[in-house]
Amino acid sequence: MKTIIKNKNTITEKDNLIILLNKKSKISNLSLNSHEIKYVKNQQKNNAEIIILNQYIRKIIFINPKDQENKYLKLENLRCLGDKILNEINTFDSVTIKNIESDTISTYAFLEGISLSNYTFTNHKSKKEKSKDITIYICNSNDDFKEIEKITNAVRFTKDLVNTPFSHLKATDLANLAQEAGKKSGYTTTIFNKKKIQSLKMGGILAVNQGSIDEPTFSILEWKPKNAKNKKPIILVGKGIVYDTGGLSLKTSKGMEIMKVDMAGAGTVIGAMQAIASNKLPKHVIGLIPSTDNRPSGNAYAPGDVVTMFNKLTVEVLNTDAEGRMILADALSYAEKYKPELVIDLATLTGSAANTIGHFGIVSMQKNAENQHQKLKKVGKKTHERLAEMPFWNDYDELIKSDIADIKNIGGSFAGAITAGKFLSNFVNYPWIHLDIAGPAYVTNKYSYRGKGATGMGVRLLYNYIKEY
Repeated sequence: MKTIIKNKNTITEKDNLIILLNKKSKISNLSLNSHEIKYVKNQQKNNAEIIILNQYIRKIIFINPKDQENKYLKLENLRCLGDKILNEINTFDSVTIKNIESDTISTYAFLEGISLSNYTFTNHKSKKEKSKDITIYICNSNDDFKEIEKITNAVRFTKDLVNTPFSHLKATDLANLAQEAGKKSGYTTTIFNKKKIQSLKMGGILAVNQGSIDEPTFSILEWKPKNAKNKKPIILVGKGIVYDTGGLSLKTSKGMEIMKVDMAGAGTVIGAMQAIASNKLPKHVIGLIPSTDNRPSGNAYAPGDVVTMFNKLTVEVLNTDAEGRMILADALSYAEKYKPELVIDLATLTGSAANTIGHFGIVSMQKNAENQHQKLKKVGKKTHERLAEMPFWNDYDELIKSDIADIKNIGGSFAGAITAGKFLSNFVNYPWIHLDIAGPAYVTNKYSYRGKGATGMGVRLLYNYIKEY
């Protein structure tokens, strides 16, 4: 079921209505009788945030958000209220939203909540539930809310990618779907096959792919409008492990059951590129997607192996389940050819990140990008896709030193998210931000408007950051 957003200037007596207000709002000029006005005011006194009037031919829903000093939490509460009223309106063909206070940002957040929560993944059900699109009209607004529709569609696409099982999404499938999204939204796509990856000597990608019968891919997604305001590109890098068994360092069955989600970083970058291109942001942005699966076989790379990476550094592999950093490292090295202004990578990289902060935010680190990182943090508060910055002290470098190679691919029994970031830092020579989305990328219980399963978290963060960059 999709959400279609349109503007309108008039309200009829048959229109189902959602009215955004606060305790100070004047409701006497609305088309309500005295009993209805009294009921609404009494509900407001009781601090009800959702007030419903069932009239004979329509429903009127009042959204009366609680007072909050923190403006970012106020916006998040409006998104959550949008999620809560979805069940009240999902039988409608259309509903009209009117904000009495003419507060655009409140309307925007509330509409985000409805649109983002209006998602189901039924691609593999033999009997699909009947669903229909809902049209949401915004009354008397000069603002263009179509932007939200395009962002929501991008988040939906990311969630579809992450929810799709490995049986239906190999590395080549991921690359082809990214290319299809580019054709629809406007960015260009170049796909490197295994032969090309071999010619480039991307040792990390090739090592992880050794145990697979399926070929790896390396996809380059580029949005470069003529009116781009940045001379050097912003590059987004996404980990595209379409399935992770752990390789020869085999995971337990409990740890393997949802490893289709290990390409969530790639899915987030693809979704962000779709949102950026479809909304025609005047920024030059490139997405890099290294992709393969990680499986054990007679040819699989093994603990103790030494791998020569794209940038010629040698890596002692101590754990084949630390494969995401191997493929990301090659992509980060490759990014240097573009002389980027900033590189941001996203990956479901470590259980350590998920264990540290759960699904409530994104673990982050940075190198030579302190100002950019602070701005990204601010956008994270605004979108409620918050960053929890980890220390990145030089002391951690000692933990990934190898006796027989330049570095090793794991750092020990503690600070796993940080040492993973430290590993990646050996492959960057530009301003760089690392985002570990292992916690929030996929949830097993409903997480408000993000739903259950893939959340698409990170798409809105990247879009809004690049929009404001």
